[in-house]
Amino acid sequence: MGRIRVLVVEDSMVYRQLLVEALNRNPDIEVVAVASDPFQARDAIIECRPDVMTLDVELPRMSGIEFLRKLMPQYPLATIVISALSDKVFDALSAGAVDFVEKPLVTQRTQLNQFLEQELPAKIKTASMARLDQLRRKPKEGMAQTTLSPRNDVVIAIGASTGGTEATAEVLRGFGTDIPGIVVVQHMPIGFTQMYAERLNRQCKVAVKEARTGDVIEPGRVLIAPGGEEHLKVVRVGDTYQVVCRRGEKVSGHCPSVDVLFQSVADAVGKNAVGIILTGMGSDGANGLWKMRQKGARTIGQDESTCVVYGMPKVAYDMGAVEYQEKLTDVAKRTYQILNTM
Repeated sequence: MGRIRVLVVEDSMVYRQLLVEALNRNPDIEVVAVASDPFQARDAIIECRPDVMTLDVELPRMSGIEFLRKLMPQYPLATIVISALSDKVFDALSAGAVDFVEKPLVTQRTQLNQFLEQELPAKIKTASMARLDQLRRKPKEGMAQTTLSPRNDVVIAIGASTGGTEATAEVLRGFGTDIPGIVVVQHMPIGFTQMYAERLNRQCKVAVKEARTGDVIEPGRVLIAPGGEEHLKVVRVGDTYQVVCRRGEKVSGHCPSVDVLFQSVADAVGKNAVGIILTGMGSDGANGLWKMRQKGARTIGQDESTCVVYGMPKVAYDMGAVEYQEKLTDVAKRTYQILNTM
């Protein structure tokens, strides 16, 4: 396989040069074109046929988000959004971007080097393997049928990575306030998870917040693991389940780690749990889901046809950790079916 052909769309000449030089140093990546605004980018896409585009959100003449909305229906292209700390990244993901990465200041040398040499190349490599048809898919509207009595003794744990911000949102929109308490690990940089939780809280029937140590897991409530620095664990305190957020080293390549969450649910909740693993690159969560199933928990994995990246669910399925493999649109429905038998 040849090098990944990349189009860099960035209006700052200094930043554009940094991106081009760093990406061209990577043996797996080749920058085939640059653009300073969406109109130049459109012409470069037609002429150079890149595999992946890096896209700044703030651009002259047209915003990066508006450009994505116009581009994706006609010319789907794997796109990594580069953005400062802003909830605009979620609009970009809704418009069809594969993923995003936080844009450090030029003066932040340590963060800048990590971004240029590690974070962005890794995102580009993952994006090159994304299923573009799933990026264009219209989210399902409405909730699954709900017939549950609220239960405090059941916990639902969800893990996701690349493509997961939209996938998790779709699953959560399928739940009503009768759903047992939910804990979520979505791989995301520090600072963005609070905005993500606030966005979901506006979109869903369930209440959604960024988790803090001591938060109680209760029906109709979703706790999102803080991004970047802390692992999220579930513990039993008396007759309630609560979360603990603690700093730690990366596990399965990530902090927060889905494996850490799922393992804690296996230990604390056992058979009264439901584990859901969604789209994402790599294997984080597979071992933890297997441990949940060994303890008697019920488990669901997103199927290949609806994943943006069929990585984490595939590893989990191949090792026997997935009891039910479902299309994304059917995950909420299957969850209710399982809960009605518990």
